[in-house]
Amino acid sequence: MDLRAHADAWLAAWKRRDLDAVLDCYAENVDFVAPTVVRRWGRPDGRLQGKAELRRHFELGLELAPDLTFAEEALLTSPRGYALLYRRENGNRVLDVVELDQHGHAARVHAFYEGPQQ
Repeated sequence: MDLRAHADAWLAAWKRRDLDAVLDCYAENVDFVAPTVVRRWGRPDGRLQGKAELRRHFELGLELAPDLTFAEEALLTSPRGYALLYRRENGNRVLDVVELDQHGHAARVHAFYEGPQQ
């Protein structure tokens, strides 16, 4: 499993603002947890299930942050995934902990934010 390639594809897709390519990095039944889910959708557990919910979340994120950019700070790897630390355009640092499935798609993602984020 090429973890570096997966992280690079994800970052490149966001840089192009290619939502289809971003979502190609995720499994169909992805389990995604982030504090932005709590704020945007009022879900106390911060959890989204599946690509359809994730697409709506990312579409709203692009609307809320039209100048969205990610600058990688570190990639830490494990046998089945990685943690990507990056800085957003607004200075907020984010750590995405990604577990890949057997096909190399993000099956579980937990996003941790240094500060509040819409």
